[in-house]
Amino acid sequence: MSHHVQKHVLLERLRALGLRLDGIEAALESPHSKDWDDMAVEREGEEVLERLGASGQAEIARIKAALRRMAQGGYGVCTRCGGEISAERLAAVPEAPLCKDCAAEV
Repeated sequence: MSHHVQKHVLLERLRALGLRLDGIEAALESPHSKDWDDMAVEREGEEVLERLGASGQAEIARIKAALRRMAQGGYGVCTRCGGEISAERLAAVPEAPLCKDCAAEV
């Protein structure tokens, strides 16, 4: 599955969680965009975060981190060992930051 498809899956999941995505893709593509966290706070709105439980907020954070890695060219690379995350794992868990072996150790 291509990174373009994975990006679409991740953005759709953010939409499903209730986030407004106006400008997020453009900001991801722009190397000199506003700091991601500042932009995210502006875009989300307090009411969305209040509606979501801790698990929803954690999922949003994982998805945003994956989109950041995608924009910076590090998507699909384990953040722990630097090895490649398998296409099968990314298909099952598109926001996965760790390869299967590292995830099993955590």
